[in-house]
Amino acid sequence: MTSAYVGRFAPSPTGLLHAGSLVAALASWLDARANHGRWLVRIEDIDGPRNVAGAAEGILEQLAACGLVADESPLRQSARTALYEAALARLQASGLAYACGCSRRDLELAVAPEAGRARHAELVYPGTCRGGLNGKAERSFRLRTDLVRPGAPGDPVVWTDRRLGPRSEDVATSVGDFVLRRADGVWAYQLAVVVDDADQGVSDIVRGEDLAGNTARQILLQHALRLPTPRYLHTPLVLAASGEKLSKQTGARPLELSRPLDALRAAGGVLGLPAEGTTLAEWLAAGVAAWRERWPLA
Repeated sequence: MTSAYVGRFAPSPTGLLHAGSLVAALASWLDARANHGRWLVRIEDIDGPRNVAGAAEGILEQLAACGLVADESPLRQSARTALYEAALARLQASGLAYACGCSRRDLELAVAPEAGRARHAELVYPGTCRGGLNGKAERSFRLRTDLVRPGAPGDPVVWTDRRLGPRSEDVATSVGDFVLRRADGVWAYQLAVVVDDADQGVSDIVRGEDLAGNTARQILLQHALRLPTPRYLHTPLVLAASGEKLSKQTGARPLELSRPLDALRAAGGVLGLPAEGTTLAEWLAAGVAAWRERWPLA
């Protein structure tokens, strides 16, 4: 690969890295290094109430202890709201975004009769405010998914994940018109990440498999904003004792980095990499070579 490759790791500073987030960080770093590209770190801190003081700095220290150092100074989403405002304005001007006055309770009532819906399934927005607020106060902004089609009219979003293979989703029926800016004024993850990836020239997104379900929505937004679509690779997850994804909610503890090589070896094991090398530098070099062989770009 050429230097056109740009990868990124984009943690939220809601706490320090744990074993699961190190897997995602390591995989994105390895993919960038295996393809002679640049690796960026972006702090996704737009949801202020969830941020933990000092977590962003702590995450950068954890990455550095493992030898994972970004090629540019990290960006913070909280300083980039003007870009999100401009993107929303473009979508509104083209008729692809609209104000919504529905509360979550309104949505629950609207979809309650839907038969066979799993208890914790995502609620599909039925387009209640597409034609106007009908006297409701503006709460959020949503994307008109029925008007955005990367392929032929009526076709689903189709892409190929480098690990998971061919994927397909009709966002209009699986999710409906999704939120771009929340009722509390916070920018939605989907819009912010799409705008940031394009602005930073990200060519390849390597992240945990739990985020694969966001990909179709992000591709739809890329198409609506006329932005390029990166390649995607979603990595295996680290599971908690309960069988759920390891996270802060399932009791994940911050990484113990008094011996960072041990942490890297454990993360590499999840990714199917050999445990070669007796120093941090040796292990990372072996990891890059193994990754290049296992996950070559077409």
